[in-house]
Amino acid sequence: MLVRNLTLSLLAATALSACTLAPKTVRPALAVDNAWPIAQANGSATSAADLAWREVFIDPRLQGVIDLALSNNRDLRVAVLNIERARAQYRIQRAALVPGVDATATGTRSQTTEAQSVLQGGDRTSTVYTAGVGVTAWELDLFGRVRSLKDAALQSYLSTRETSRSVQISLIAQTANSWLALAADQDLLALAQETLRTREESLKLIRSRFDAGAANQLDLRQAETLAETARSDVATYVAQVEQDKNALRLVVGADVPADLLPAGGLVTAQILPDLPPGIPSDVLTRRPDVLAAEHDLAGANANIGAARAAFFPSISLTASTGVASGSLSSLFDSGNGTWSFAPRISLPIFAGGANVANLDSAKASRDIAVANYEKAVQTAFREVSDGLAVQSTIQDRVGSQERLVAAANDSVRLSRARYGAGIDSSLTLLDAQRTLYTAQQGLIGARLARATNLATLYKSLGGGAPAAR
Repeated sequence: MLVRNLTLSLLAATALSACTLAPKTVRPALAVDNAWPIAQANGSATSAADLAWREVFIDPRLQGVIDLALSNNRDLRVAVLNIERARAQYRIQRAALVPGVDATATGTRSQTTEAQSVLQGGDRTSTVYTAGVGVTAWELDLFGRVRSLKDAALQSYLSTRETSRSVQISLIAQTANSWLALAADQDLLALAQETLRTREESLKLIRSRFDAGAANQLDLRQAETLAETARSDVATYVAQVEQDKNALRLVVGADVPADLLPAGGLVTAQILPDLPPGIPSDVLTRRPDVLAAEHDLAGANANIGAARAAFFPSISLTASTGVASGSLSSLFDSGNGTWSFAPRISLPIFAGGANVANLDSAKASRDIAVANYEKAVQTAFREVSDGLAVQSTIQDRVGSQERLVAAANDSVRLSRARYGAGIDSSLTLLDAQRTLYTAQQGLIGARLARATNLATLYKSLGGGAPAAR
């Protein structure tokens, strides 16, 4: 009965501690326009954030690599563990809202001096056994200090969860970009090897003409220069491809099977051609980093509530009920019941300005959180705008490079025919070959820019994150 009454009293006290002095969190107004700078990007309300990453990165090999990264990447693993740690911290803080009940059992044996025993007229040795349950210094949260600290811990947990989602988005984009860079360098290596083969054939032809007296030494040296340049490029791209594989292995966090590596270059890589940006007010407020900043703001407001509560009285309760006896065998006999109830109230009178300073610090932290939120929004807007700027022109760039390569191919074909007919010198043919090689390199670079911009824009729009639960 005593235990039940004590429990009911504590629960009733808990119900009284429902208020909080924390200011209400209001999402700050977006510090950017509600329209993208690129006019053609403002026509659709659909956002890339609504697209799963498999709908954007369609290539099955790339999908397999991203799956590996999501399972093995160490940065993502740390982010997930940070969520678990923040959740545990929140549960610890939440536990302070309810009284902790402990069961205790003690046995005490003591001895007094002979003089004291004579005065007390008793035995020098005394024994006391006790058993009971009780609550020690539980704070009755009338002004919401503990509740505000619990809310701050909750917002910290939610912010950490959003940060983990942001890490996942970045990992998907980083993995895609690393895989695409490897595909582009494989294309460049194949181009350099083919160029070296054709230039060695040209060098062999010019050397035979030189030996026959039909070509001069300048023609020979020019052909040797181009052949060695291509040979140097082959060595460079061989090393670059291996470095790309190492970079991809680091991002993934494990060895990448050969059947998941790029095959056929960028031309065969299957990726969505473009992405719908959506409306800024919707896109920006859904990005995990912006949501994390919003939770940080809410946590700062909760800390203000805790700082305000420090100006008010603090009430704590200590209570216990149980049994006590001088004999262990009769400890639970009738009539051995004991209880204690010790409320304590503390009213701050003078703290040297510590409470005021603590409140000022909490308000300053709230203002910092507002500024960080606005900066996160502005940074997100800039990243999306940059990606849209590239997306709006990249297809023109790729098309121009494709036409340039076609024209350079014709130029090489015509120069070779004129050189065979003795109309032009070998220098004209070599110059046409050099122009074609440069144009082909530029085309690979433009295709890589198109693919990596799509991956980066997908990240900027908040795509690829798991739904928050």
